[in-house]
Amino acid sequence: MSIAVVELGPRDGLQNEPIPVPVADRLAFVRALAESGLTRIEAGAFVHPARVPQMASSDQVCAALVADTGLTRRGVRISALVPNVRGLDRAIAAGVREVAVFPAASETFSRRNLNQSIDEALKAAGEVCAVALAAGMRVRGYVSTAFGCPYEGNVPVAHVISVCEALLAHGVFELAISDTIGVAHPGQVRAVLRDMHTSVPLDRVALHFHDTRGTALANVLAALDEQITTFDACAGGLGGCPFAPGALGNVATEDLIYMLHGLGLARDIDLDAVVAASSLVEPAVGHALPSRYYRAARALRARDTLPGEPRDIQ
Repeated sequence: MSIAVVELGPRDGLQNEPIPVPVADRLAFVRALAESGLTRIEAGAFVHPARVPQMASSDQVCAALVADTGLTRRGVRISALVPNVRGLDRAIAAGVREVAVFPAASETFSRRNLNQSIDEALKAAGEVCAVALAAGMRVRGYVSTAFGCPYEGNVPVAHVISVCEALLAHGVFELAISDTIGVAHPGQVRAVLRDMHTSVPLDRVALHFHDTRGTALANVLAALDEQITTFDACAGGLGGCPFAPGALGNVATEDLIYMLHGLGLARDIDLDAVVAASSLVEPAVGHALPSRYYRAARALRARDTLPGEPRDIQ
């Protein structure tokens, strides 16, 4: 089984930090992540800076990364989040060739996050897709609050399927079904995927788990059982959502890769290099990163007689 890990730390991770991370640190973070063998990295968001000031320098960040021939040689795909055609225009100006739209399956969350109804958000996503696809770009579609909403509670699977079908009709190449607030559990993951499979091709589905309740890795295992092979993650366990009260970080890339390695999967990703990337960004965010593997590796490094790399803790 071939596994794809989509690294969101530079976008979904850093957008939730209270203080914007400097451009130089954002660039160093992405480049270090690429050293690990991660080839899909979402590096910024072309949203209004008043709404998400942490992403205000995404034009500069993405332009520098797209122009980086070292990343190109490694086959790294730099992507960015865009809410509308204005954001897409900025992404195009920065040279980005892959973008993501992010409607929600919850009406209340859609209005709080995007100031739009679901129908309005899907219309905006369709406009982005039309322009982007005409320009030869790729568009990913997030489906926020697919497993639960901070305002409405349970979200019917029928609502999730409806948003997925609309995004597929608009031409997205992949659907990232998102547990925005970290309420999903393995039984729910299995049930949602089994309900979806008659309407949505699961080979075009990725899963995006937050670890608010400590169930993210268990959810990944459940999804693997249902033949899902693409997962979002954030180095260091960074993340959350500015418009989802109580949401904690995304599943940590280190924790995910450690588990996958134990299953004989994703062996092309260098776990120590992911730890090194997280260690670069930790001082910039100004707090300890929550990834369990990262913390264990750093603790071992502190006492290790061998300098430089963390001792193998597998």
